[in-house]
Amino acid sequence: MTHIDAPASAGPVPEHVSLKRWLAVAAVAVGTFLVVTAEQLPVGLLTSVGGDFGISKGTAGLMVTVPGLVAAVSALLVPVMIGRLDRRAVLIGLITLMVVANALSFLAPNFPTLLAARFLIGISIGGFWALAAGIAVRLVPEAHVGRATSIAFGGATAANVLGVPAGTLIGGLTDWRIAFLTFAGLGLVALSALFALLPRIPADDPVRLGGMFGLFRIPAVRALITTTFLLVTGHLAAYTFVSPILQEVSGVDEKLIGPLLLVFGVAGIVGTFAGGSAAARNVRATLVAVAVLITLVLALFPLVGVTLGTGVAFLVLWGLAFGGYPVAVQMWIFKAAPGHTEAVTALNTVVFNLAIALGALFGGLIVDGASTTAALWFAAVLTALTLLTVRTARKV
Repeated sequence: MTHIDAPASAGPVPEHVSLKRWLAVAAVAVGTFLVVTAEQLPVGLLTSVGGDFGISKGTAGLMVTVPGLVAAVSALLVPVMIGRLDRRAVLIGLITLMVVANALSFLAPNFPTLLAARFLIGISIGGFWALAAGIAVRLVPEAHVGRATSIAFGGATAANVLGVPAGTLIGGLTDWRIAFLTFAGLGLVALSALFALLPRIPADDPVRLGGMFGLFRIPAVRALITTTFLLVTGHLAAYTFVSPILQEVSGVDEKLIGPLLLVFGVAGIVGTFAGGSAAARNVRATLVAVAVLITLVLALFPLVGVTLGTGVAFLVLWGLAFGGYPVAVQMWIFKAAPGHTEAVTALNTVVFNLAIALGALFGGLIVDGASTTAALWFAAVLTALTLLTVRTARKV
């Protein structure tokens, strides 16, 4: 990996990192937070969007499926297609696309137009997320790579546990269109920060699809990818419809959905720190614990989470468990393929986004064809299968 401020002939890289460089890393993390939040923003807005356009909950779930599918392809192809372009210009372009897409979502006169805007969101998400971590670590000397990586991935983690609840709260207090407009405005702030703080970032060694897919020969990488697919698909098959689940199963008033998803987010942050500490000691045991807890929550929710109190309790446990997943998986990546961290991270990003799309799609079909309870139990089956992939994987 080549750091942009360390010419090969310059000798050892100084340990000191300027404040501007750390602010640049933080700007990349903010950009990651916004694009990942933009992908899942409709999760808490399905009921209101569906009501405005006169569509079913399952059809409204396509707002998550479409960008997820596009992001999976984008994460795979953008690193290859950009060749030797300045990475600073690419990130700025992708954030600009996110701003435009959210503005179009705000203005959408009908559901097909909204889906077209969500297609653009998918391009932005996949490309930005796949490039962000590798760019962040090139902004600092080798001794600070671990911290820069944590900050960059912290943006995605924060999006998963806080971005959606915040968007839902904004939509609940105002209107779902205002939620999209708000994140378009925040995107302008991130765009300004990236423009002001990022230096030119010349291309590193070109990424080739053949080499990326060749990493599947590593057993631990195969286990990692399978684990991500099953757990995230299961999680999103239920979480995409968490608003109707809380309303129909637990009797929660629609006005409480936003605040409750913020509770989910806070629980997720606690789970992130707890999961990181646990994964540092034993990655596999941590992922097993995450899978067991999520499976129990999903399976028992329709049976036990039938009151406001128990529904909130299950939501908190769900947030705690899923919050520990991203950091544990990233530690698995470091151990499974230490010489190919960027490539494996890109592969995992592809599968993560594909799982988001398929989880929302399958969950929507089941919700429309059967019930939210059936979607919860389908999700529980998938997360339970995660236990097999983690436990049978080569030790990492």
